[in-house]
Amino acid sequence: MVKAIPNLLTVGNLFLGILAILLAFQDGYQYVDYAALIVIFGMILDGLDGRMARLLNAESEFGKELDSLSDVVTFGVAPAFIIYVAALQELGILAMMSIAVFPICGALRLARFNVQTGGNTGYFVGLPITAAGGALATLALYHNFFSPIFLILIMLLLSFLMVSKVKYPNFKKVGIPKATIWIVPVLIVIVAIMGYLFPTQFPKIVCIPLGLYALYGFKKVFDNLMKKDKKKEGNEEEPVFHDSSL
Repeated sequence: MVKAIPNLLTVGNLFLGILAILLAFQDGYQYVDYAALIVIFGMILDGLDGRMARLLNAESEFGKELDSLSDVVTFGVAPAFIIYVAALQELGILAMMSIAVFPICGALRLARFNVQTGGNTGYFVGLPITAAGGALATLALYHNFFSPIFLILIMLLLSFLMVSKVKYPNFKKVGIPKATIWIVPVLIVIVAIMGYLFPTQFPKIVCIPLGLYALYGFKKVFDNLMKKDKKKEGNEEEPVFHDSSL
């Protein structure tokens, strides 16, 4: 029974994803705030299920596949619907086509992750769908500050980063010592209280670190392009030596 805890957390993550979708389509923009907050809670459960599975020695292929399916809903489909309802409905077919790209790239990202056999490398290849979905869902709360076209471009950028080969730090590989496992429910309670007291402000604050994490990959792409340009220029400027004995 104890070893079922990780899968129960994963199912809870899936439930929150479905709930976020339903809330996003309720009348009133305050429900969009609640939907974004629900996605954040889903991120917490997604971070806990893997750690609990390793702690309880309950890792399995079933749990891995269930986790991926849950992530597609909570961090792929739900954030796309949230930003669509919040800011993109007036764009019609353009918005519909654009939001479809995000969960598709998220599913491709998860499929690639599931077949990788690199072990504990300490980094992710491509932006994790959890971070991308959390960033998109909370970014929707800033729809009054940005134009719909800008939000679509950000969504497409997050989609590209998910399927890219940019390496992101893997914080999920940081284990929880058994002596401090008690702090997990305490943190959940603190986050829940903050979310209850500040339902509109709290998701906006969470958007900042998630956005910075996503931009880290964009910076890596830019740095790699700059390195290639410098290397190419260096090769072109190499001196050519002639044999004077001829």
